[in-house]
Amino acid sequence: MDFEFSKLGHELAVGSGIGELMEDLGNALASGGDEIRMLGGGQPAHIPEVNALWRRRMEEILEEPGSLERVLSNYDPPQGNPEFIKALAELFREQFGWKVTDQHFAVSSGGQTAFFFLFNLLAGDMPDGRRKKILLPLVPEYIGYANQGTCGDLFRAVPPKIEKTGEHEFKYRVDFDQLEVTDDIAAICVSRPTNPTGNVLTDGEIDKLSKLAKKHGIPLIIDNAYGAPFPNIIFTEATPVWDDHIILTLSLSKIGLPGTRTGIVVAHPTIAKAVAEMSSVVGLSNPNIGQAIAKPLIKSGEILRLANEVVQPFYVEKSRLAQEWVKESFGDRFNYYIHRSEGALFLWLWFPGLPITSRELYERLKRRGVLIISGHYFFFGLEDESWPHRHECLRMTFTMDERTVKEGIAAIGEEVAKACSSSPG
Repeated sequence: MDFEFSKLGHELAVGSGIGELMEDLGNALASGGDEIRMLGGGQPAHIPEVNALWRRRMEEILEEPGSLERVLSNYDPPQGNPEFIKALAELFREQFGWKVTDQHFAVSSGGQTAFFFLFNLLAGDMPDGRRKKILLPLVPEYIGYANQGTCGDLFRAVPPKIEKTGEHEFKYRVDFDQLEVTDDIAAICVSRPTNPTGNVLTDGEIDKLSKLAKKHGIPLIIDNAYGAPFPNIIFTEATPVWDDHIILTLSLSKIGLPGTRTGIVVAHPTIAKAVAEMSSVVGLSNPNIGQAIAKPLIKSGEILRLANEVVQPFYVEKSRLAQEWVKESFGDRFNYYIHRSEGALFLWLWFPGLPITSRELYERLKRRGVLIISGHYFFFGLEDESWPHRHECLRMTFTMDERTVKEGIAAIGEEVAKACSSSPG
């Protein structure tokens, strides 16, 4: 039987970069075996001290009379568990002086769902017939945004300035000279640290974007999935910020609880309430288990200690080792740059003049059992799609065990060297 899909069906169900990524990730983790080198997903590492904490919390839930039953057998309100939200509001008031109440928060079924709600709440086809868009002031940007618009064509993006900061290092910066907020822009959106590059927008860049958004009466959305105050996978200085016109999203995934699907939105009460209403329509309520595990850690502030003293140092060392292996493996066989690693779980590699596309490089590596992500997926929203740079980059994660990462990097080096040596130029 032939099925006809709607426009929305084609956006969500007929092939996407994030779908390919998650299929590779899920299959590799579930049944890949030792022969698969999974360098393509955002799977956080299994940190022993963090895992021990989750086990302890599960035991506490089991031992407390009625606790397990409440977690597994009850619906929470669509906004989220009231005690969990109260603990969040108190943490941000006390630690950062933010003027937030319980009404500034909404829980979602993971950060990905939060962005689906926010983008389609603010942008797309408007009641007055206009179509509004989300402005990405810097690409490459998170692959998971690309297909989330229910009406398609949801983003407008600005190419970055490329600053070479070392012999084999570079950094993207927001090109404010090219950044224009027109009447059809509904919100500005950035991830900090940036997924895929590990770029951390400076406090100055965030301040300029915040003032620009406020001037035009639109929100600045900051995707904080890897950022401060938790999980704080940031290797440079970055001040957490929030204001009435800022929509901040957080998640429990990268601190080590991706399976609980727990996203957090901090926003003006009007936005928070709308997100809660959307949760009730789409899923009735949100998963309880992540909120139950994390609630006492948030209430006590232990989640900040965990982020600062355990999670962040672990990934600093992971990043350092991965960069060393890249330099050892790549040598001077071909031209390459690593984006300055300032946070998140990835290295972003750029091969100027690469004679094959990053998509072809992905296919060649996949045939060898090495899974990466082709960089072209992250450059959505650009008016000019002919920019060669978007086909010269790839994203690799460094969270897996050392053997997997080191052997995967070696394979990348071999395939790039092979492609360059076979090129007529």
